[in-house]
Amino acid sequence: MRTWLLPEYIEDILPGEARRIEQVRRRILDDFAVHGYELLMPPLLEYVDSLLTGTGHDLDLQTFKLVDQLSGRMLGVRADITPQVARIDAHLLNRSGVTRLCYAGSVLRTMPDGLNRTREPLQIGAEIYGHRGIESDVEVQRLMLRALQLAGVREVSVDIGHVAIFRALLRRAKVSRGLEADLFQAMQAKDAPAITALARKLDRSTRAALASLPELYGGAEVLTRARRMLPALPEIRAALRDLSALSKQLADRVHIRSFDLGELRGYHYHSGVVFAAYANGRPNAMAQGGRYDEVGKAFGRARPATGFSMDLRELAAAGSAPQRESRVLAPYRPGDRALQQRIAGLRARGIVVVEEMPGHARFRGELDCARRMVRRNGRWILQKID
Repeated sequence: MRTWLLPEYIEDILPGEARRIEQVRRRILDDFAVHGYELLMPPLLEYVDSLLTGTGHDLDLQTFKLVDQLSGRMLGVRADITPQVARIDAHLLNRSGVTRLCYAGSVLRTMPDGLNRTREPLQIGAEIYGHRGIESDVEVQRLMLRALQLAGVREVSVDIGHVAIFRALLRRAKVSRGLEADLFQAMQAKDAPAITALARKLDRSTRAALASLPELYGGAEVLTRARRMLPALPEIRAALRDLSALSKQLADRVHIRSFDLGELRGYHYHSGVVFAAYANGRPNAMAQGGRYDEVGKAFGRARPATGFSMDLRELAAAGSAPQRESRVLAPYRPGDRALQQRIAGLRARGIVVVEEMPGHARFRGELDCARRMVRRNGRWILQKID
């Protein structure tokens, strides 16, 4: 038995990658902080009934579960941090006004959620609670774009949808839970014949609208077509106004690759605008999020909320390589006061200094140092290593 093997889609993070990830994490969290977002650190484990409250079936399937040896109750290893943040906002902070929160931590999932993805993403994200208008959606998307820029991710484009359109159509037709689930699956698969067959007993207007949703995909002209093709329900008109406002306010920051009115990602979780950012031709979304006004309802406070999350591993892999730090090799002389002062001064400036252990000169190449400290005319100076 190979005891060093890890489970599928679980990997170690080795020094080079770990260094890049930590640099990105620090930059992004520092930027969140100067924008007024307060850092939270929720626990890795919670009771399942709390962890999955209001999140729908998909997150339940993604959650590892185990029995608590102390209470006998079922515990879950978090697969997403947002439900935890909603619980904290609702019950621990208990504020009435706008609250800006952010987080960074590991999550664990039963299955990878994309091509070549890990089951242990390092999730980082930001959320706004307590504001219902489009202004908070704009703010979190601008913050997301800044985070991608800080990570060195270029050529970013965004896909935007709105789950309230599909919901409004089903509510108007008073469809059953079973039919709703079937229509949702067909819409996710963009299966137009299946949508038409499932909707055959609904009224003519709803049938036509549902059949048109998978085709309402493209540039800003999609919103004009949608106003013409979809029923003039208040919820649908409001959704289209929100999408139009987002398009105008983000035009100077990012290319909106498409509006997709049939996109229902996180349908059981999100309640309004949903978005995903793509970059550098990579198949997986670099960031995704949306509005989830109902997520805190089960905690007793259905506060309006919007936010986004990213995987630090994906960011570090997709971003431009950070500037390589110039490491310095120092001899092992603990009794040399001048040397120790010089080392302390370099480290105070953020320069990495590695003291070489006695008898290990032949392994210097493994220390990855570009310079070394040598004594010249009574002073310790830096010399380039050939």
